Amino acid sequence: MGEEKIGNLKPGMENVNVTVRVIEASEPKVIQTKNGTRTISEAIVGDETGRVKLTLWGNLAGTVKPGSVIKIDNAWTTAYKGKVQLNAGSKSQITEAEDATIPDASQIPENTPSAGEYKRPFNKGRGRRFGGRKPRFEGGEEE
Repeated sequence: MGEEKIGNLKPGMENVNVTVRVIEASEPKVIQTKNGTRTISEAIVGDETGRVKLTLWGNLAGTVKPGSVIKIDNAWTTAYKGKVQLNAGSKSQITEAEDATIPDASQIPENTPSAGEYKRPFNKGRGRRFGGRKPRFEGGEEE
């Protein structure tokens, strides 16, 4: 799959490949998730189309440095507080990139891709589409 630009990211994307400059990066921290304790770190990354928060999970936490240009393969996006967030975890690869086309941090626009009215798709493929109506034939064989 080709490279995406930050400005084109939407929530719910998978297998996202981007080359970005790290603008800020935090130290790893341990958080509680519904799957137990996880180590994460956060970074702000961007390209000429905008910037986005990157959450690095597990072994990737704390691996990016401000000012560096990195290529992230196989990331995914989520929506958080109305903004798109980029995530990299065990299936993602991060490599240092020499990419002169990625602007310096001061040249990266402030805009963040908006998640808009994105609602996370719950129960994909389960549940009736038109809630409330009961099936017509209730509790018995058709006559």
